[in-house]
Amino acid sequence: MRKAVEERERVIIRFAGDSGDGMQLTGSRFTDATAVVGNDLATLPNFPAEIRAPAGTLAGVSAFQIQFASRDILTPGDHPDVLVAMNPAALKANRAELHPGATIIVNEDAFTKRNLEKAGYAADPLSDGSLERFRVHRIPMSTMTSAAVEEIDGVSTRDAGRAKNLFALGVISWLYGRPTDVSKRWIERRFARDPAVAQANLAAFNAGWSFGETTELLDVQYRVKPATDVPPGRYRNVNGTTALSLGLIAASVRSGLPLVLASYPITPASELLHELSKHAAIGVSTIQAEDEIAAAGMALGASFGGKLGVTATSGPGMDLKAETIGLAVMLELPLIVVDVQRAGPSTGMPTKTEQSDLLMALHGRHGESPLPVIAPTTAGDCFDAAFEAARVAIRYRTPVILLSDTFLASSSEPWLIPDVADLPAIDPAFAVAPGTDSHSSAAETSDPFQPYSRDEKLARPWAVPGTPGLAHRIGGLEKAHGTGNISYDGANHQRMTELRAAKVAAVGDEVPPLTVDIEPDPARPTDLLVLGWGSTEGAIRAGVRLAREAGHKVACAQLRNLNPLPANTGDVLRSFERVLVPELNCGQLASILRARYLVDIESFTKVQGQPLFAVEVAEQIEARQSRRTDAADVPASLDGERRPPA
Repeated sequence: MRKAVEERERVIIRFAGDSGDGMQLTGSRFTDATAVVGNDLATLPNFPAEIRAPAGTLAGVSAFQIQFASRDILTPGDHPDVLVAMNPAALKANRAELHPGATIIVNEDAFTKRNLEKAGYAADPLSDGSLERFRVHRIPMSTMTSAAVEEIDGVSTRDAGRAKNLFALGVISWLYGRPTDVSKRWIERRFARDPAVAQANLAAFNAGWSFGETTELLDVQYRVKPATDVPPGRYRNVNGTTALSLGLIAASVRSGLPLVLASYPITPASELLHELSKHAAIGVSTIQAEDEIAAAGMALGASFGGKLGVTATSGPGMDLKAETIGLAVMLELPLIVVDVQRAGPSTGMPTKTEQSDLLMALHGRHGESPLPVIAPTTAGDCFDAAFEAARVAIRYRTPVILLSDTFLASSSEPWLIPDVADLPAIDPAFAVAPGTDSHSSAAETSDPFQPYSRDEKLARPWAVPGTPGLAHRIGGLEKAHGTGNISYDGANHQRMTELRAAKVAAVGDEVPPLTVDIEPDPARPTDLLVLGWGSTEGAIRAGVRLAREAGHKVACAQLRNLNPLPANTGDVLRSFERVLVPELNCGQLASILRARYLVDIESFTKVQGQPLFAVEVAEQIEARQSRRTDAADVPASLDGERRPPA
């Protein structure tokens, strides 16, 4: 049967089902096939907060969204063009985010009376007319999967039921012309130890593809051409967790310091522990500590011992690590603290994203204890941010907080693989015994070691324990300048406090200036700047792109270094009549900028456990540009978002 083929510039697909339906696996396999085609892409997994919510309930819905395109894209997309719903709960949880005319592909077999009741449906949505605005394709996936595998020996009914996600993958792979060999090779590798299950999954995938090819239900096949505006090079698909771990490993290689990660399992930071534990063969050490406090202490102890100490956690763990981070400030030792932010406070929504730890990262310790804070902006940028955090920590002898978040950690994108040899070397510059250097043998000297003397960057010596002549005191009590002896002298405490602050401020000398994306037009100056930080970059840039296409003059910029801020930040803010700061908290960066630069900042906030959407940014720009009202008159909710009512 010959079918029509339509070209699309971009497509957004969301796979959704019960947490046991394999939606993350299905989305990941479709992503790999899409990367092979050469499309630009971005993904967003969405996990349920419950470890194992009752099957078929809204609390147990797991989803995976991918946007792929023939041009550069910046986000996983706002609203899906296609929803693959494996059960009624998946349909109900995601229907409100579909635009009119979107395609819904459902596993018809799952729409039983019992499943409809568990999802809270009073009537079957497939037959009550509530889906009239959408193109609905009802496919009996469970039945067709069972039929495809029934002749395979050694395959249980349970195995057949679990393979229906591969049937769905086959259908969508056909619908969008994805190559089949990528998925088939993965199935063969994944189930190599169980040939019967491998055959069942291959049969399910092939059955889904064949169904798409032969059924009259799907009468159009879609094509998205490879992206042509992507720089040439060797790419791999990475999420933020993988990129961050590779950045830490690269810093370990370029500094010559063994990498030691000590962490306590906590969602979503646990994945960094899992990822780095795969690299023991290249000298990476990982420790699963008994609690967050112990993990921070182990990482700081590793740094004291001359290694690259790292600890990773999420919001609640940062609360517990605060005392040890303060100790690291006092000891002036390198330490990398990765905070994968999530919705809080307390346990909050542990699998949902938020940017609400900024004030804690900047000020969440007792005493005057400033330290550098870096926030990666994309999944791929997690590599560069991790490398930079390690470089700063080592060069300035300071703990550094790396503020990732759930969205960055789990979303993925094509990443241009760098050549490690092209990365800058990081010199630990360990201290040597007085009167010696790295090129001579030990020599007698009468000069005592000064553990709190400072170099031109105000960094103190890093003395590895056991090095002859470098014995010195450590601990949380205040140190005397130079000697490092315990000191309760008030004037010395002020001096040391100011030196520690000046050292962190000196990091700003190496922070690149804040760059602004602006369209020069002398006849029509741009008076609105949209400024973000961290993971909101893609949504802000995409939202500004939409606003410009609608005829609005608007500029945008993104902060990566949050302490110290780029030296020109104040000048940039003052050069615009209005500054809008969208962020996934209740206005933390906006408050900081107002206080520091005495500039009126307009704030748009969102704390719904979801990433920022491009359409939200575009609507905020449109409201301000067209109505020219004060920020207080602009609705800061999603009521005006262009989407159908639930």
